[in-house]
Amino acid sequence: MANLITLARMALVIPFVFAFLANAPWNMTVALIIFIIAAATDFLDGYVARARGEISALGAALDPLADKLLIAAALILLVRNGVVTGAGVVAVIIIILRELFVSGLREAMSAHDAKLPVTVLAKWKTTAQLIAAGLLLAAAPTGIAGASLRPVASAFLWIATVLTFWTGAEYALRAMPLLRTQRP
Repeated sequence: MANLITLARMALVIPFVFAFLANAPWNMTVALIIFIIAAATDFLDGYVARARGEISALGAALDPLADKLLIAAALILLVRNGVVTGAGVVAVIIIILRELFVSGLREAMSAHDAKLPVTVLAKWKTTAQLIAAGLLLAAAPTGIAGASLRPVASAFLWIATVLTFWTGAEYALRAMPLLRTQRP
């Protein structure tokens, strides 16, 4: 059940993108609703997995991938439509590059039969990213809050960026000693 919820989050990226790109006065509201539903499944799938004892290697792989797809899609689209501009674009690039970097680290660690488990701070990072993207969607043109929310949304984007960079550095420091050794 938990993996189905995670797969549903991944599938919700497609209608989210279509709603975001729709040329209609309701597009950002619908995109935000889909985004909130998808973000809520991030918490729901973990709860269901623990409650039902369904923690699996597949779930451990799919869950962060689903988060990355949803957040990357939202941030890229927000840059595209001009909600995120200037230095905010740098924040988006840092977030996306870190997510790719940590995925690569995890792949390299698996070659050593080692894992890079998710930290509590990384869970906070994901939450901050989801909140930032949600606020930015609400602050978008035709969004439910409009441009007046943009300074708060931008502040959350930078909080998420700092947490993203910090956790990426932590993962790199934890992985490098093992990755410098000869492959078994």
